[in-house]
Amino acid sequence: MPKGLERDLGLFSVLAISIGAMIGSGIFILPAVAVEYAGPAVVLAYVLAGLVVLPAALSKAEMATAMPESGGTYLFIERGMGPLLGTVAGIGTWFALSFKGGLALVGGVPYILYQFNVPPSITTPLALTLATILVLVNLLGAKQTGRVQVAIVAVMLVALGWFAVGGTPAVDMVNYDGFFDSGTGGILAATGLVFVSYAGVTKVASVAEEIENPGRNIPIGILGSLAFTTVLYALIVFVMLGVTERSAIADSSAPMAVAAEAALGPAGVVAVIIAALLALVSTANAGVLSSSRYPFAMARDNLVPPSLGEIHERFNTPSTSILLTGAVLLLLIAFVPLESIAKLASAFQILVFVLINVAVIAFRRGTMEYEPSFESPLYPWMQGFGVVGGLVLLTQMGTVPLVGAVVITAASVGWYFLYARGRVDREGAAVDAVRRELGRQALDRTREAVAPTGSGYEALVAVPEDMDPSHERALVDVAADLAAPQHGSVSVVRFDEVADQVPLDAAEEQSAADVQFEERTDDIAAELDVDVPVRVSEVVSHDTRHALANHVESTDVDVLVMEHEPSGLRERLFSSDVDWVLDHTDCDAVLVDDGAPESGGSRGGMDAPDGVGLGDVNVVSVLTDEGPYDPAKVAVADAVAMAHDAEVRFEYSVDGFVSEEQRRVIDDYHEEIAGLCSAPVRTGFVLPDGGKVDFEADETDVLVTGVGAGEILENVDCPTLVVRPREETTPGRFARALERWLL
Repeated sequence: MPKGLERDLGLFSVLAISIGAMIGSGIFILPAVAVEYAGPAVVLAYVLAGLVVLPAALSKAEMATAMPESGGTYLFIERGMGPLLGTVAGIGTWFALSFKGGLALVGGVPYILYQFNVPPSITTPLALTLATILVLVNLLGAKQTGRVQVAIVAVMLVALGWFAVGGTPAVDMVNYDGFFDSGTGGILAATGLVFVSYAGVTKVASVAEEIENPGRNIPIGILGSLAFTTVLYALIVFVMLGVTERSAIADSSAPMAVAAEAALGPAGVVAVIIAALLALVSTANAGVLSSSRYPFAMARDNLVPPSLGEIHERFNTPSTSILLTGAVLLLLIAFVPLESIAKLASAFQILVFVLINVAVIAFRRGTMEYEPSFESPLYPWMQGFGVVGGLVLLTQMGTVPLVGAVVITAASVGWYFLYARGRVDREGAAVDAVRRELGRQALDRTREAVAPTGSGYEALVAVPEDMDPSHERALVDVAADLAAPQHGSVSVVRFDEVADQVPLDAAEEQSAADVQFEERTDDIAAELDVDVPVRVSEVVSHDTRHALANHVESTDVDVLVMEHEPSGLRERLFSSDVDWVLDHTDCDAVLVDDGAPESGGSRGGMDAPDGVGLGDVNVVSVLTDEGPYDPAKVAVADAVAMAHDAEVRFEYSVDGFVSEEQRRVIDDYHEEIAGLCSAPVRTGFVLPDGGKVDFEADETDVLVTGVGAGEILENVDCPTLVVRPREETTPGRFARALERWLL
C-alpha cells in the first residue's frame, strides 16, 4: 500500500518557506551585477521582475489548490502539458533549484570574509559543510524543516527591516540622477538577471501534499510572500543605492554589507551579515526541501526509477530523493562556477514559468478533472502577460545560459524516450484541449459539407468511350444520390477522343455507340430511386483528360463522379488519367470501384445479377484516414444511405493505444457526427493489424474511404466510393498532422 506524506505545514511555515526561498542571492549578491546593466533603475528592474512573476504565482496557486500533491512545477506541467514536458520541467527544475541552492551557499561566504579575516580557501569546505547539515535536517522531516525555516526567516526579516527602515534617512537622492540613462534595454537585461530572485515564490507548491488546508494556505502563502518580498526588495535596493556610490556597490561581492556600513555603521554590518547568512542558508534549505520532491513525484508517475519515490519508515520523508538532491548540490558547490549557476537557473526558471501559465490555460480549456478552490483573476489575460513577459526576458539572458537550458532540455527529452515513454500512458490537459478544438473544427467543416447548398448543385458523371456499359448505372446512381439532398441535377458526359490528325468537326456526327449511350442513360434516369434531373451530352476532343479538366472548370461542377482505375503496374509507374484529372481539378471527386475481385464474383455491386446500380445497400461504412472523418466522405455516405434507406457506420482508425481522454473525445465526436447526419448512424473502432488497417467488410454494402486506401480496396469485395475533397475544404499539412497525431 503506497504511503502518503503527513500534512503538518501551517500558514506560517508556508510563508516562511516561500519568503525564505526568495530572499537570498537575489538581493544579497545580484544587485552588484544588475547595477552595471540598469544603473539606479535597478530598483525598477526588481519591481518589473515581480510583476512578470505574478501570473505564474497566480497560476501555480490555482493549480496547487486543485492538485495539492508533492511535485509542484513538475506535477502541474506534467498533468497540463503531458509527460514529455513534465519530464523536462521536473528534471530541469530539479537541477535549477539545486543550482540556486548551491549559489546561495557559495554566495554567502563573501559576507563572512567581509567581517572576519578568513582565508578564501575555506569557502568551498564551509559551503559543503552547510549543505550536508541541511540535507540531514531535511531527512528528519518536513515539520522540523518548517520550524527551522520559520526561525531563520524571523531573524532575517528583523535584520533586513532594520536596514531598510534605518537606512532610509541616509539616502541621498543625488545618487539617482540619470535614473533612465541605461534605457529600456538595460532595464530589461537587469530584470532578466534578477528574475531568479523570485524563483522561490512557487517552491511551496512542491510540498503541497504536506500543507494543512491547502485551499487557503497555498494561495495566501504564495501571493502574500510575493507581495511582501517585492516591496522589501525595492526598499532594500533603494536604500542600498542611495547611501553609497554606485561604483562601490558594483565592485563588491558583498554589496549590502558595504551599504550597511555607510548607513548604519559597524552594528548594521553585523546585522546584515547575520541576515545574509541566514537568508542564504534558508534559500538552500528551501531548495533542498522542494527540489527533492521533484524526483519523488516523478517516481510515483514512473518517469524515474521507483526507488526515488520511497518514503523512510522512521522519518516519513522521501529519503532517497533527498540524498540524491544533496549529492547533486555538493557536486555543484565543488565544481561549477557561481555565475554560470546563477544565469542557468534564471533562464530555465523563466521558461518553466512560461509553461506554468500555458498549463493553466490547458486545464481550463480541457475536460480533465480540474476543480481548484482558488482561481486566478483576469484569466486568460494574466497568463498571456506572463507568457509574453517571460519570453521577452528570456531573450535578455545571453547565449551561454540559453545553450545550457537547451542542453538540459535535450537531456530530459532523451531520458523520457529512453526510459519513461514505455512506462506511462497519460496525456496532458493541453493535448486534450487541442484535441477537442481540432474535433470542433472538423465538426464545423462537416456541418458545412452536409448542409444543403440550395439550387445550382451539379454532379458530373464523366464517362470515357471505352467504359464497360454495365458500370455506367452505378456512376449515375451515385451521382443522383449526391445531388438529391442538394436539390441539384446530374450531368452525364461521354468524352470521345479522336486522333490528333483527325479534325474534331469530322467526329461531330453521332455513331451507333453514341446513340446507344444516350438511350442507356435515359433508361437509367427513368429508373432512379430519387427524383433528380439528368442531362446527357458528349464532348469530342484530342485529349480526354484535358477536355474533362476544362469542362469541370468551365461548368463549375460541385462533384465529379468517375470510375476508379485499378492500381496496376502501369498506374504505379506512371500517373493514371484519373490521377491527372484529380491533380488538375478543384472540386469534390468520388471514384466508384465495383469491388469485384479479379477472380470474378461480387457482393451485389456493379456486376450484380440484378444490375441495379450499387445493388442492395443496407450499411454504408466510412473509414477514417488516421484522423477525423473528412467532411466530404461524411456527406457522401449520408447521401447514399438516405437514398437507399440504409444506415451509416463510422469506423474510426486508431493505433494500438487509445488513452481514456482520446476515447472520450472520439466518442463525443461520434455523437456530434451522428447528429449532423440524416441517416441512422452506428460507430466503432478499427485497429491496425501488422501495421495495416484491419477492416472487416462482412456487413458493409458500400465502403466510403479516401484516396490513400489502396490496400483496403484490395481486401474488400463490395462497391467502394473513394472520395477526394476539394482543396479549399481540406486543412493544411500542419493541421492535418496534428489531427492524425491527436485524433
